Amino acid sequence: MPVSGFSGLNVALRGLMAQQRGLDVTGHNIANAERPGYTRQELVTSAASPLLLKAGAVNGGYGALLGQGVEVDEYRRIRDVFLDLQARAQMMSAGQHETTAEAMGRAEDVIAEPGDSGLGAQLAKFWDAWSTLSSNPASTAARSAVIGQAQTLVAGIRQLDANLAQIQTLATQEYTDLTSASGPVRRAADELGRLDAAITQQLSAGRSPNDLLDRRDELLDQLSEYGQVSVTDLGGGSISVQFGDAAAPLTNGATVTWPQALTAPGGKLGALLGVASPTGPIGARRADLDTVASQLASTVNAAHGAPPFFSGTTAAGLTVAVTSATLVVGTGGAAGANDVALAVAALRGGTADSTYANLVRALGDDTATARASANTSVTLRAAALERRTEVSGVSMDEEMANMIRFQRAYQASARVMSTMDEALDTLINRTGRVGL
Repeated sequence: MPVSGFSGLNVALRGLMAQQRGLDVTGHNIANAERPGYTRQELVTSAASPLLLKAGAVNGGYGALLGQGVEVDEYRRIRDVFLDLQARAQMMSAGQHETTAEAMGRAEDVIAEPGDSGLGAQLAKFWDAWSTLSSNPASTAARSAVIGQAQTLVAGIRQLDANLAQIQTLATQEYTDLTSASGPVRRAADELGRLDAAITQQLSAGRSPNDLLDRRDELLDQLSEYGQVSVTDLGGGSISVQFGDAAAPLTNGATVTWPQALTAPGGKLGALLGVASPTGPIGARRADLDTVASQLASTVNAAHGAPPFFSGTTAAGLTVAVTSATLVVGTGGAAGANDVALAVAALRGGTADSTYANLVRALGDDTATARASANTSVTLRAAALERRTEVSGVSMDEEMANMIRFQRAYQASARVMSTMDEALDTLINRTGRVGL
């Protein structure tokens, strides 16, 4: 079977078109090199279906398969699913630890220890006022100083409790904002649903929706900062996304289910729930502060007798229950009696001081641990993202080499086409014109 003289032109044309597509992909990579979330693409080619030549096509009488050039198979994204899993796990961890460390840092700021404005200094001044009163039991100024220092101490305890409560309130509000109908979780879920429909449509039509897939992966990365993300492939380009410990998938194909109840979602949302919880790191310190207030009231009241010096057993409910006139300095009615003042002054370094010191120490330890965990998780996140970028990121050196490679191949294919054109021109226009 003779081979058409135009077969070579078709082979050269396929080569030109394939190398042009390679240049297009290279240019797309270069244009998006600095765009966050972009995945490097490459041209995948294969040999075109050969032309079957029947028996007698080659020496010996055998048939043959004559190559017909190259075909473009796909535009492939260079993506490693395992590296995606690692990166998202570290994003979730970093989001959780950074949020916790930030909240603990604010708590450490409001404690203000050690310092002249902290409760430690106010407790010391309160005991000092009683010591001064024991030395001058008849002094009106000393009695007023005790009442004044007591009121300052109570105000400090109540304000510290209010400040810690405010940190919890802010965490609750931030959690509510993030999970609301207009929050980032819902917006990401809605866009994932739309992308799922578009991706499945394009894939069913035999296309490669690489930029849509990039956007979907970018949204999954964003969600990973807020909570744990698990992705299940449903086939045909569709996925199911499980978020945190929600009962139902956040998205199942194009279907979005939100809001949902979360108890331990991980990520930033998990940290916010922990900060807002009564049993969380801030709630535990507030409970310690309640203990300080209770111990202060019970020990001072026991030494003071009737009427009780303090009322209330919590930080928020503690008040001074006596005035300068009803303040008891000594018992027995004897002039200059100071046994009560001495007894109260002797409470310095007792249970209230010890419990408050333990509170400050525990808060410092929790904050240091949270910051160390945040630093570690940020480092691990950076390492995971770097490993992923090494695979999926655009290397300008590699793209420039590819550009030159495709350019040279394009020029060679063009040269083949020119040569075939000249040969056909000779065959068609000059054959039979001998001697002209």
